Amino acid sequence: MTSFPQAARVALRDGQLRDNLRVATTTIRSKRATVVGERSDWQELRDAGEAIKRRALRQLEDYLVQFESAVQNAGGVVHWARHAEEANRIIVGLVLASSASEIVKVKSLTTDEIGLNDALAGAGITAIETDLAELICQLGGERPSHILVPAIHKNRFEIRDLFREKLRIPYLSEEPVALASAARAYLRERFLEASVGISGANFAVAETGTVCVVESEGNGRFCTTLPRTLVTVVGIEKLVPTLEDLEVFLQLLPRSSTGERMNPYTSLWTGVTPGDGPREFHVVLLDNGRTDVLADEIGRQTLACIRCSACLNVCPVYSRTGGFAYGSVYPGPIGAILTPQLRGLGEAGSLPFASSLCGACAEVCPVKIDIPKVLVHLRGRVVQESRAKAAPERLVMRALGSVFGGPTRLRFAQALRKTFAVFGRSRWLPGLGGWTRSRDLPPMPEYTFREWWRSNR
Repeated sequence: MTSFPQAARVALRDGQLRDNLRVATTTIRSKRATVVGERSDWQELRDAGEAIKRRALRQLEDYLVQFESAVQNAGGVVHWARHAEEANRIIVGLVLASSASEIVKVKSLTTDEIGLNDALAGAGITAIETDLAELICQLGGERPSHILVPAIHKNRFEIRDLFREKLRIPYLSEEPVALASAARAYLRERFLEASVGISGANFAVAETGTVCVVESEGNGRFCTTLPRTLVTVVGIEKLVPTLEDLEVFLQLLPRSSTGERMNPYTSLWTGVTPGDGPREFHVVLLDNGRTDVLADEIGRQTLACIRCSACLNVCPVYSRTGGFAYGSVYPGPIGAILTPQLRGLGEAGSLPFASSLCGACAEVCPVKIDIPKVLVHLRGRVVQESRAKAAPERLVMRALGSVFGGPTRLRFAQALRKTFAVFGRSRWLPGLGGWTRSRDLPPMPEYTFREWWRSNR
């Protein structure tokens, strides 16, 4: 991964990107505030969501076994995948067994995480993204830049030009209705021809083996009902204990994500029903680092995330850099704590520092993840795991600690302030280059407080 500071420098030079992000996130925040304000019990709902997720993670092993049994009893097949390579191998094998050369996909961050499209392409299988924003990213050869609105970095004029080129519609208008109609016509043929559908899951119910996908366009309903074979990839953290628990999240998620009272399409399916929907149903339960996250007492709360993206829409860092700077399918504050834990601090160690620690993310999180606390925790781990690199900074800090640790040493250092005054006009300080590279040190004062006190009192 490119480090966040390097990637952010590129993004900050893109004025159009910031304009697009500002318009979109401001609109979503306004809608969210309105529908959340309608609920006098909003904090109680958040408490309930937090408690359910905490219970599910605490007893996850038991719920996974219960879910597997329920899916099998309903006619489905459960596959366990320890990592991305194993998950891709299983899914590619299932698609090849169906003799399909093209599949349709519901928007899924989990399949993006494991690089499923590339794995399918390597086996000669074409994956068609059916979510409008995901389709835009796919046609543009780009990675999604937002959890909820993958093409948030593009405006309608850019989308029009992309559709004109890729869908070969030379006279297409930039009006939203025209763009949606063009995508609908293109996708409808794919839905009717596909024999395999692949989805992720917003939630999976341990009690019944039910899988739930919420979306706004109806493409998910097509993908999960029309194909002969349905493969659903579920991160193990997506489990909730009972159908009754699902009620809480179906109130929290739409308000926090799209600013709606309920999702336009909420699809739930359990196993296989003869004569209705897919004839084969496969669930791939994915670990891919999640067990390691569970082992971290502070970091495990990250797995409670329901992917609403509310934290992205209020984050001052994300609003200026966009999602690409995070180098992951999980951008923004939640990505800054999830990606380093899934992919390792050695690869994504810069992300926990991609935050001002303002706390806005924690205030809007519907399941009350303390993102700032996890950020600070991960920063500490980064420092612990890279002590050799931090040696110069550590030595400087120890020296400063010694200076500030006694009045005599402090007075001596203050007497030398004119010697150090040159650093006040510098963007670099020996041993602290990383800190001072983007900060101006304050100018050295003409006299100290003690000197002022002796002169005036």
